[in-house]
Formats: sequence, C-alpha cells, structure tokens
Amino acid sequence: MDGLLDATALAEERHFWFRGLRRNARALLEVALNGRPVELIIDCGAGTGRNLDWLQTLGPAVGLELSPTGVRHARAHGRRVTRGSVTLLPFRDASADVVTSFDVFVCLDDTAEREAAREMWRVLKPGGIALVNTAALSVLYGAHSAFSGEHRRYTRPRLRTVLTEAGFSIERMSFTNMVTFPVLLAVRSFDRLTGRKVNGAGADLAIPPAPVNGAFDVALRAESALLRLANLPIGSSILCVARKPA
Repeated sequence: MDGLLDATALAEERHFWFRGLRRNARALLEVALNGRPVELIIDCGAGTGRNLDWLQTLGPAVGLELSPTGVRHARAHGRRVTRGSVTLLPFRDASADVVTSFDVFVCLDDTAEREAAREMWRVLKPGGIALVNTAALSVLYGAHSAFSGEHRRYTRPRLRTVLTEAGFSIERMSFTNMVTFPVLLAVRSFDRLTGRKVNGAGADLAIPPAPVNGAFDVALRAESALLRLANLPIGSSILCVARKPA
C-alpha cells in the first residue's frame, strides 16, 4: 500500500484518470447538495488527501487515512488528515453532512466492507450524502489490481446491496471511464494472458506521454458532460450517490 500511495502522490495532479474522477465526483456531489449548507465533509480512506482540495471548497473537510505514508503525503501539502480506520470512524453519530469513499471498498475484505458502509451511515446526519467510487467489473482485474490490493471489483448490484444493507437510499449510480474502457480491457486481458506484474514503483500509475494524457483528458471531459445528462452503460469505475433517509 505504501508503494501505491507514493506512486499516487506523483501522478494524481496531472494523470487523466485522477482528473476525471475529481471532475465527475464534484459534478454529482454538487447536484446532490443542491446548494445545501455543509458543516462537515469526511473523506473515508483519504490516501494522500488530494480530494480534500476540492471537497473543502464545498465545506469544511477532513480526511481519515490508516496508512502513515498517506498521512505524511497529506500533511506535507497542508491537508487536514488524521490517522484511523474506515471501519471505526472517530466521529460522533450524525455529525457529517457528506461522507466520501474513493476506491477504498475494493481494498477491504467482506466484513470490513460492510463495517465501513455502516460507519459512513452512522456518522451522517439524517438526509446526509454518501459519495462512493469503486473499481468495476472483474473482467478488468489485472496487474495493477494486484499491486493496489483489490479484493474485488464491483458490479452495480453488488455496490447497491452493500449500501442499502447499511441503510442508504441510492439516488444515482453510473459507470464512469467509458471512453477508456476498451483500452483498459485490452491491457488487463494482456496482463492475465502473460502474467505481467506491476513493479514496485507502480508503473501503471505513471503519467502517459503528454499527447496521450491530454487526449484521454479531453475525452473524459466530454464523457463528464454526458454523465450530467444520463448514466453510462459501461466503464472501469462505478460512481454512486447515496443518502441517509431523513
């Protein structure tokens, strides 16, 4: 996990995938909030804390991260991150307006996955919003999946079940990264066919050459505009907006 976080810290500012995630997540969260005042946002499993940079423009935001490496990267950038586990959030019941989870559930075993969802529900105020992003579709399991410690990749029914069993009502759920799906499918299929491994430096998180990175970024911008209008039928990630009933 430390290697993953170190590689993420180097890539997440400019890599097209991270840019696309932030763009889509912000768009869906702003719609869900609909101008509602926010007193506290908790990012559960904040990693390097990069998402706090845009979350805190919507309201006071704090991150929780178990890895000392993630906390170190976050604090080096002045981000408000405390150390702790997503299965036991150090916050009072009904204290947050928004909770977020970006590609954390995939790294939890089945028991911890359920505990994390219940903890997110517990700390939310009635009517509060959960924004969850997960890796999608087991056919996309490959070398990077092993490197990042994925226990599973999600289908929409699986993610819906986890969240509704915790008490959430699902408001919006869509695949994302549809335009990059064919390329990723080819890469991950090659991984499985050849037994390719990702090296300790996290080669799959390296920023592509500028023309490639720029082209994918432009394509994902167009996809984000489409996502504002309709759910996408396929993609390498699933983005979900859920709400704790008032």
